[in-house]
Amino acid sequence: MLNKTAQGPLSDIRVIEMGQLIAGPFCGQLLADFGAEVIKIEQPDGGDPMREWGREKPHGRSLWFPVIARGKKSVTLDLRQPKGQELARRLIGTADVVVENFRPGTMERWGLGYDALAALNPGLVMVRVSGFGQTGPYARRAGYGAIGEAMGGLRYVCGEPDRPPSRVGFSIGDSLAGTFGCIGALIALHARARTGCGQVVDSAIYEAVLAMTENLVTEYAAAGYVRRRSGSSLPNIAPSNAYPTRDGTEILIAANQDTVFRRLCQAMGRAALADDPRYATHTARGENQVELDQLIADWSGTMAIAELETLLESNGVPAGRIYSAPDMLADPHFAAREAITRIADPILGELAMQNVAPRLSRTPGHVTRTAPLLGADSAAVLSHLLGIDAAEMAELRAGGIVGGPAPAAVPPFEAETVGTGA
Repeated sequence: MLNKTAQGPLSDIRVIEMGQLIAGPFCGQLLADFGAEVIKIEQPDGGDPMREWGREKPHGRSLWFPVIARGKKSVTLDLRQPKGQELARRLIGTADVVVENFRPGTMERWGLGYDALAALNPGLVMVRVSGFGQTGPYARRAGYGAIGEAMGGLRYVCGEPDRPPSRVGFSIGDSLAGTFGCIGALIALHARARTGCGQVVDSAIYEAVLAMTENLVTEYAAAGYVRRRSGSSLPNIAPSNAYPTRDGTEILIAANQDTVFRRLCQAMGRAALADDPRYATHTARGENQVELDQLIADWSGTMAIAELETLLESNGVPAGRIYSAPDMLADPHFAAREAITRIADPILGELAMQNVAPRLSRTPGHVTRTAPLLGADSAAVLSHLLGIDAAEMAELRAGGIVGGPAPAAVPPFEAETVGTGA
């Protein structure tokens, strides 16, 4: 069982999250998972659009938002009004990190650009996630994750070769940009510990995708080879594919290394194949990939998946079923490692969701709660950090600067004294 500490390793870090949808908030989710106090600023009139996203909506509520906003606090401020901008500026003055993923120039228009914020808080780390980065001719373009995936090279190689490019199935471009934003924030905080100075972390979606493309650019620049869509296989990496079974399911087998391929041949009862010149080396198997895949498929198709899985495991051949959500929830390995956690939500009840990754042996992260109601923490946070009393809070609500439930409607989430801003 995971060691659930009272405070995570980032519990002395305060983060102001000003982003919405996925790219910026995923960075905030990662930081919250490891104990950072993440205060999410949302517009009073509806909040983050992710509160409405998702196919299934029990009780009319998103099942996407409870995951990406887990462990966070919600403060509503109308950033279109000068008073809302002022309050945001004051909150950021108490923080270590601010995360935003608006179109470049938006924060500056609100008087919340890095130069203005750093003048008040020199140690501030500002994570800026955008489609194309903060500089360059495309910087001001609208850039969603799908566009970054396309221009970063991912979509060109996804799908079957005789069909248009396919999407991955997750918002991987957004999540990658948020992940790199999180890494950048931690690096910048480490640098701040030595220098006392903050800095900007510029995480562009297309560059986050580009960073994952292995040798795609190098292959073309050095050898003129353009990697293209190849379905479930990777050109010249064989055998590594999805293969059929007798009961109509498929299994992934990855035996492209010489020693592993030899073990696969033994499992197949065809040990001589490992010394066949067509398949004896990595290069030879790549050149004869189509024929080799068909040979393995003819064999795998004669066996039920359970029998095949056991045989491959006993021979040390990497193999695995292609899981859907029900498979994950039923798998004993997932259960033993608590890869899926269950968190109580006050409206939706118990929710199952992916647990924190990666695992730290001494200071692990953990999920403390699901997403907050819109504005649930406004009164507690503004009172604790900015000294706003009940009378001023009432004025802010009356003026539409702050929204969300009145203080008595939702018990305030305890405000920690963290985030030195230095």
